[in-house]
Amino acid sequence: MADLWNIIAANYKTVGLTVPSKTPYVAVDPKIYEVTWTGKYADNKTFKITVSNVTGFRAKVQYQSGGTNKFQEVLIKDNSFRIGDTKFTLTALGKAQIKNVVTDPSSGQTYLDQAYASRSS
Repeated sequence: MADLWNIIAANYKTVGLTVPSKTPYVAVDPKIYEVTWTGKYADNKTFKITVSNVTGFRAKVQYQSGGTNKFQEVLIKDNSFRIGDTKFTLTALGKAQIKNVVTDPSSGQTYLDQAYASRSS
């Protein structure tokens, strides 16, 4: 039961820190996003994010890192989108910041893994 309360408390803190955007969804330039992005976390684990089929502010995204492979349709807003527990934010043309919430399987603790990605193709 204590684990359940820890999860609820952690999510409450996370949600409480999020400031909702007041900007509307607008069409983005597909040439900016529609590419494969690659990078490396601090522990040298590599990742690859492939963005395709950008139409308006919608896109199809695949995230690959280690044994993790996620595929999802996303909405792009404020130069960013989420795929699962991972947030992609465009920081400059051809550069992006990746934030990934990771749960340690042995302790159950969560931490934020951050890295930068660049266009690879």
